[in-house]
Amino acid sequence: QVLLKSDAPTGDVLLDETLRHIKATESAETVQTWIELLTGETWNPFKLQYQLRNVRERLAKALVEKGILTTEKQNFLLFDMTTHPVSNASEKQRLLKKLQESVLERWVNEPQRMERRTLALLVLAHASDVLENVFASLADDKYDVAMNRTKDLLDMDPEVEAAKGKGTEMIWAVLAAFNK
Repeated sequence: QVLLKSDAPTGDVLLDETLRHIKATESAETVQTWIELLTGETWNPFKLQYQLRNVRERLAKALVEKGILTTEKQNFLLFDMTTHPVSNASEKQRLLKKLQESVLERWVNEPQRMERRTLALLVLAHASDVLENVFASLADDKYDVAMNRTKDLLDMDPEVEAAKGKGTEMIWAVLAAFNK
């Protein structure tokens, strides 16, 4: 269950709104429930007030404002659709390189010693089903090493790893929720 430690503002609109929702709940909810609520994937009419509105659009707008994405209209036969292609390829490449290096060159073989942001990125890339794309540009032997290492990491028991602490409990809870 998610328990709020601090409701201090983070400076990020979506995170601050999420904190307000978590603070407003009368009973603690599970990570799985919060993922469903905050992504708009729940149909529970009693929990609709906790949903974040237009999450994808708001995230895309923030990335457009940071210069990472751009906004375009594309015509799909009968209707126009707004898309957000990458406009800053160097930022994308920097992120891919960081993940590749963390799995190949700076591999610690122990999640407690990994940088939390890197661990979170690997978990989210796995949950988003883009992990193979992260390593696609690697040579075959390095690709195999990277995929095997991340598979070993992602196959670890989230409950056991979360119990070890080190500030990664929420990351492991998210992995457990996505693995269900």
